Amino acid sequence: MIDIKYLREKPEEVKARIRKREMDLDSVVDEIIAVDAAKREQMGKVESMKAEQNAASKQIPQIKKAGGDASEIMARMKELVAQIKEGDAKITELEEKQKDLLLSLPNLPDEDVAAGGKEQNVPVRYFGEKPEFAFPMKNHVDLCESLGMIDYQRGAKIAGAGSWLYRGWGSRMEWALLNFFINEHIKDGYEFILPPHMLGYQCGYVAGQFPKFTDEVYWIENPTSNDKRFMLPTAETALVNLHREEIVPIEELPKKYIAYTPCYRREAGSYRSEERGMIRGHQFNKVEMVQYTEDDKSDVAFEELVGKAEKLVQELGLHYRLSKLAAGDCSFSMARTYDIEVWIPSMEIYKEVSSASNARDYQARRGNVRYRGEDKKMHFAHTLNASGLATSRVIPAIVEQYQNEDGSVTVPEVLRPYMGIDVIKPE
Repeated sequence: MIDIKYLREKPEEVKARIRKREMDLDSVVDEIIAVDAAKREQMGKVESMKAEQNAASKQIPQIKKAGGDASEIMARMKELVAQIKEGDAKITELEEKQKDLLLSLPNLPDEDVAAGGKEQNVPVRYFGEKPEFAFPMKNHVDLCESLGMIDYQRGAKIAGAGSWLYRGWGSRMEWALLNFFINEHIKDGYEFILPPHMLGYQCGYVAGQFPKFTDEVYWIENPTSNDKRFMLPTAETALVNLHREEIVPIEELPKKYIAYTPCYRREAGSYRSEERGMIRGHQFNKVEMVQYTEDDKSDVAFEELVGKAEKLVQELGLHYRLSKLAAGDCSFSMARTYDIEVWIPSMEIYKEVSSASNARDYQARRGNVRYRGEDKKMHFAHTLNASGLATSRVIPAIVEQYQNEDGSVTVPEVLRPYMGIDVIKPE
């Protein structure tokens, strides 16, 4: 949520930064300003009436003690009580309207983030060289099927389009990747969390996914009660709620968490040829990193998260690029995002395996996550997240970049201790 004080003081700046996302919300900003002015005016009137009420309440016993008639003042007191009640109700109504309008505004992109959509994304750096093959290469779908790693047909049979099941060495590689990622994060001092997969509405609200994107998740309803939950689309949604409505001691910051969960996405893509196999799906596995930091230290934390995600891909020996996203390609809640995109040779395209993002205080304002700074004042924390990593695109990159002429796939060296094998050969 955007700071109303900042919006009130610099509305044109807010409008300009939102327009960098290719969104025109000028009228919404104007309406927020108008509602805020009406609310503040109403608050002034109510405070004035309460002051009059307090003064009158002190006069009444004095008048009665002196034997005077306080009926006129008492009648005015009765009027004030009704007017104050009406005024408070109006303030509440305006506050709710202002809150609803503020929730419709996305996070403001950082000043150095380019305006425009994904066509304005900028590659920051590349790692390694694109693999070249002296033989006709295969795509990951054919390789995974011939190696008995993935069963696409039976996955779709039991769960529908956009689903697959791991088997044999595919299951072993998936599990190896998850263990490798988790162990690396634990070495770096991150606390390992296994959160619930079914979350309450407030979790989506704090993360910035609700109310705007409530239709993009899977909802679970209890037929015998009013209980309603949604399946988490990413562990970030759970982790940024761990300290909701808390004041975190400054000496405990930064808070560093990782979580492994499946991710459930209602919109899994169109299943074009470039999205075949495991590139897009309704369920996939991911290890997620989240940090809570002091407001002036989130830039350092962001660089750490980017570096950690990059190191994982580097240790797997995969060619990738790091891209800085333009404002229109950053998610609703994020002020800046860098994507790590692995090269998929058969598609001749880079696909994202990690997004590292800084939400600044946008999520913390929604969740009321604060800390008392060295200045003794209360500050909203900054929250950041990064995938570390999503496996459903890592495996396609591995089998394609590490494929051999005989149809086998060399196992990346860092995964061999987990898998106990150097090469996966055709069945």
